[in-house]
Amino acid sequence: MNPVKPGETPRTPWIVGVSGASGTPYAAAVLRGLLDAGESVDLVVSRASRLTLLDETGISFRDAHWQDDLREWLARGADGKPGTFEPDIDAVRHWSAGDLAAGPSSGSYPAKGMLIVPASTACVAGVALGLSKDLLQRAASVTLKERRRLVVSVRETPLNGQTLRHLVTLDDLGAAVVPASPGFYAGATHIQDLVDFVAGRVLDAAGVEHDLYRRWKGDLGGSRTTDN
Repeated sequence: MNPVKPGETPRTPWIVGVSGASGTPYAAAVLRGLLDAGESVDLVVSRASRLTLLDETGISFRDAHWQDDLREWLARGADGKPGTFEPDIDAVRHWSAGDLAAGPSSGSYPAKGMLIVPASTACVAGVALGLSKDLLQRAASVTLKERRRLVVSVRETPLNGQTLRHLVTLDDLGAAVVPASPGFYAGATHIQDLVDFVAGRVLDAAGVEHDLYRRWKGDLGGSRTTDN
């Protein structure tokens, strides 16, 4: 477990927001990475993302059965194979996206920061403009106003000028913009490797230790070695 730092409570979670962009395997990998690092998680799954999750995995995410649904989701590999992982979700707390009275809606609620993965262009716009139309956007606004770490993993292509301006606004506000752009120098041999690379870069931006991908060491051709 990570040590409790000054100003933190024994349970000071990372808030993870999942928006409606394609890329639910990225969110699953980030969640597993946080839990493997001994971090607590407060999870907000937007209404639009539930449709994406259903389309990409066949899993219905239901507030009344969120633990069963989350466990099934995190157990799947990026290739859709069930039972690939054995997630322990005891450190996860779920908040409904429509619950604007939830803990993360207030700056007095203890949190280390927030990760939005994947972030749709609509979500990016809402956060940049401070709309707070649901708990995900409100929690992001609180994260910014409290000067906590906000990581936004945008998943869209191509990006138009309006979205680019919104991303610049988020950068100006102190957020880290981490596009869901897989790298290949880590020696990926499976779709899970590419997903884990993006998830690892999100966790890097948050300052969370992990072993999701092999880091660059300055050795050309290192990705072709067999120790991957």
